[in-house]
Amino acid sequence: MDMTYYDHGTPAERWERARLFFEAKDYAAAARVLGGLVEEAPDQVGPRLLLARSYYHSAQLRRAEAELRAVVELDPVEHYARLMLGRTLQRQGRHDEAASHLRIASAFVGDFEQV
Repeated sequence: MDMTYYDHGTPAERWERARLFFEAKDYAAAARVLGGLVEEAPDQVGPRLLLARSYYHSAQLRRAEAELRAVVELDPVEHYARLMLGRTLQRQGRHDEAASHLRIASAFVGDFEQV
C-alpha cells in the first residue's frame, strides 16, 4: 500500500491533522485527509460534516451537497448540516430547494420567524 502524508497515522491522528488543516484554511488538504476517514467510517457524522465544510469553503459545492445529504440521512436533526445544506443550495442558485432546509435548521434551534 502506498501511503501519503494525508492517510498516514491512526484515525485519531488523521482527524487532528484534518482539523489543523481546516483551522489553517487549507480546505483542500483537510478534504484529502477527511476523505479517507469518511471511507473508513461512513456512519460517523463528525468527519463527514467537516468534509462537507471543507468542500463548501473550497467551492466544491456538489461534493459538499452530497456529503451534507449523507449527514442529514444519518442524523436528520443535525441542524448545522441542514443550515449548511441550505447555504450550499443557495450558492448553487437553487433557492427554492434551499428554503426548506433553512426553515428546518431554524426550527431545530428555536429560531422561528414572526408571523
